[in-house]
Amino acid sequence: MYAYTHVRKCTYINQVTMETKILRVVRQGEAFGVPSKNSESGTIQKCNIVLRELGGGKFDNEYVCAMLGNLAACRFYEGDVVMATLRFSTHEYQGQTFQEILCSDIVKLNK
Repeated sequence: MYAYTHVRKCTYINQVTMETKILRVVRQGEAFGVPSKNSESGTIQKCNIVLRELGGGKFDNEYVCAMLGNLAACRFYEGDVVMATLRFSTHEYQGQTFQEILCSDIVKLNK
């Protein structure tokens, strides 16, 4: 009898860009736990947030970002103006290229 192990091949492309922007919160999801090798408990909190540029137009750029750890516990509401540092990275998986956006820092600005 033979054991078959499927190994996912994921090639990372070294294209990482960080930008700090002033954005408006569109919506934020609930935090949930995901597996993490770097955490003592084996899981880390993750939350997705949608941020939009402040151009005022109908087709302004939107970013769907992940917030990890303590940032995932922070709550922001629709319309909040924030300053966020976003980390843009890409990776290739099975011949397709994917972009990931990680929010590494976010601060609500007073109105």
